[in-house]
Amino acid sequence: MILIHSTHEAGFKLGGIGAVLDGLLSAPGYLAQVDRTLLVGTMHTDDALEMDRLFGPHNGLQVTFFATGNLFSRDCTPALAAQLGAIEGRWGARLLYGQRPFGGALHEILLVDPTNVPRDRLNDFKYFVWERFGLASDRYESEYEFDQFMSASVPAFEALKVILEAGLSKFGPGSQPVVQSKTQGQDSKIILCHEFMGLPLWYAAEVAQPGTFKSVYIAHEVPTARRLVEDNPGHDTRFYNVMRTAHSMGLSIDEVFGDQTIFFKHAMVKTAAQCDLVLAVGDLVVDELRFVDVHFRDKRIDLVYNGVNARHLTLPDVRAAKAGLCDYAHTLTELRPTFVFSHATRMVVSKALWRDLRVMEALDPLLAARNESAVLFLLSSVIPQGRTPAEAQRMAQEYGWPRDHQEGWPDLIAHEVTLWKAITALNAKALASRVVLINQFGFSRDRCGDSMPPDLSFDDLRNGTDLEFGMSVYEPFGIAQIEPLPSGALC
Repeated sequence: MILIHSTHEAGFKLGGIGAVLDGLLSAPGYLAQVDRTLLVGTMHTDDALEMDRLFGPHNGLQVTFFATGNLFSRDCTPALAAQLGAIEGRWGARLLYGQRPFGGALHEILLVDPTNVPRDRLNDFKYFVWERFGLASDRYESEYEFDQFMSASVPAFEALKVILEAGLSKFGPGSQPVVQSKTQGQDSKIILCHEFMGLPLWYAAEVAQPGTFKSVYIAHEVPTARRLVEDNPGHDTRFYNVMRTAHSMGLSIDEVFGDQTIFFKHAMVKTAAQCDLVLAVGDLVVDELRFVDVHFRDKRIDLVYNGVNARHLTLPDVRAAKAGLCDYAHTLTELRPTFVFSHATRMVVSKALWRDLRVMEALDPLLAARNESAVLFLLSSVIPQGRTPAEAQRMAQEYGWPRDHQEGWPDLIAHEVTLWKAITALNAKALASRVVLINQFGFSRDRCGDSMPPDLSFDDLRNGTDLEFGMSVYEPFGIAQIEPLPSGALC
């Protein structure tokens, strides 16, 4: 069986889906059942931050073919290089084929940069997508994400076919040699579409080779529900009460909230009802899908909870991690806290970071009365890739970041500015607590500056925290809140 994961986190981990993939793709049960795994996604070769993350040592990328960087490994045969090069020439796309570790297991990845793909050459493809799936692409071509994933889909599928037809992969489960037989049945090749971003690869497969690949849609969330929750001041209180009432009346989301198809993600998710299988990561996600479109109401939706890797830890490991966090907290805040709190998340409205501050505000006098203290490390950035190590070191040297912050790139932008002002006001009146904002992806000295102890890592944040915050107004599963559990923390 060959599984093709179509996901925007194929190249490197960005958030929750990346954490899920790390756990799933290294699970012994998965590796025992799946002969070969490929992950297909997009990249931006002109984005220095993204390339830094992709090729950084922490990512473990091993390149087989990347003509843009003039990188070719010994495993890249002349025939494979010629075929992939021809696709690049035909479409103006840039391709990268190689492998990287997911939770310790090595798997193949294929990345496509569609920046220079001529959009008019996709018109026939988009017509067939409308004819087959009912998706009117002309309504959404001005949407950056829609354009990106649709434009990458056709060259991605052509490259995927070349890689599959090559037949030999040394990147199978546990990095053991795997030979893919060309006589295997059609149902042995499955495209797993992770969220709306994963659907265009399935569209391309169905247009080019109808029925050759089975399809699975994995709903890590429901974008329409997230949007409605985020955009209304009643947030989760309003939406879920309305949804429950609507279910009892047999009404759809469009009937209750008006036509949502102006939102491209809504239109794309509606097409996912045509997939062979649908999986959802949480109970509410199942209900939200059935609310989104009538075709989901009678569709079998399998509830598949996410999982995380459970590391082997000893009590001395946990105590050492917390001691390191306390040292770092003391450097940044002059408090040596009794309790260490953490929250690693994307900086979007649905994560409700104002709730973190309200909790800290209520805890502060209680801690002071007990002669105790707490520091909350809030890791959140508007930019998923964060800042480069060089930018982080420069800010740290110039004004003590992340103890202090300044408005403007490479420091505070957009929502980060508002959040920091609220944190500053809270810290100014707090007696026994502080909130530290680290607007960065990653938790290590090279990404956070020399004020961080040299041996501190993101694992230490998970191992040493006493409490992980996560009080979102929209949360399909909460993988980030679950991650510290194996270390003995509360969520």
